[in-house]
Amino acid sequence: MKVAVVGATGLVGGEIMKVLTERNFPVTELIPVASERSVGKQVEFKGKQYTVVGFEDAIKMKPDVAIFSAGGGTSTKIAPLFAEAGITVVDNSSAWRMDPTKKLVVPEINAHTLTTEDKIIANPNCSTIQMVVVLNPLHLKYKIKRVVVSTYQSVTGTGKAAVDQLFAEREGRTDVPAVYPHKIDLNVLPHIDVFLDNGYTKEEMKMVNETKKIMMDDSIAVTATTVRIPTIGGHSESVNIEFENEFDLQEVFDLLSNTEGVIVQDDPKNFVYPMPINAHGKDEVFVGRIRRDETQPKTLNMWIVADNLRKGAATNAVQIAEYLSKNNLL
Repeated sequence: MKVAVVGATGLVGGEIMKVLTERNFPVTELIPVASERSVGKQVEFKGKQYTVVGFEDAIKMKPDVAIFSAGGGTSTKIAPLFAEAGITVVDNSSAWRMDPTKKLVVPEINAHTLTTEDKIIANPNCSTIQMVVVLNPLHLKYKIKRVVVSTYQSVTGTGKAAVDQLFAEREGRTDVPAVYPHKIDLNVLPHIDVFLDNGYTKEEMKMVNETKKIMMDDSIAVTATTVRIPTIGGHSESVNIEFENEFDLQEVFDLLSNTEGVIVQDDPKNFVYPMPINAHGKDEVFVGRIRRDETQPKTLNMWIVADNLRKGAATNAVQIAEYLSKNNLL
């Protein structure tokens, strides 16, 4: 199968190629694609060097699927050109997520809604993906009324320039351009993406709106505070969930332990709980600190961690492509 990776020279693009290799996706020909300034560069895939091409050349090469991680502006302009040529696009940007004509997919939850007509498929926001993978089985069992989430998000979510800023600050260097409005090392920024008129950030509203769309239930109330912290391993989330129905705590543990893509790490007596340093490079979503909210009935607290470049982006996109391939939808 011919696979194009659009944005192949970026952080997520590199991770996509790594995931394609690790998961043995049936790639017969890789087409690395990037902007004009990167055309002609070499990228490595399965021990071989491939030359980066531009968008027009990539479309002429007729890939079966194109996995995009090139930013919302690029996706808005270029993804329709791929789709018009009959190429299925899996897009990592925010460009198509809330478009009512496009599917927003986390394979464990709603891949069954995909058809051959879906030529542009949206990959959700990283912080939303890891949360809904855990929420969905609980929603099916107990019906979620309300979710309160605070995130602790890695600088890798901003990209390579943010990682460079963090390590430059840590080394006391000032030769790297700042991508945040404040220092990030030894600091915490309650600010991800732009602020909106309602006082929330765009990242926070992504979590609100995308959760409802993915889980196909507009009745779920979500409120979010998203925060950038100086880590690189993955995103962490403190999540408070109020249900309509009563739950048994042991049943919750059993349910999550048997959920595809979820690993329960919850043994506080032995200091076992999810941490980004341990989630780094892994595809699963890790959950722990599972306990009742003692201030309110039918309410649960938990801590959710995942590598935002993996399940939060690259892995989820490749899993969508896997589902399309397996079900002859390409």
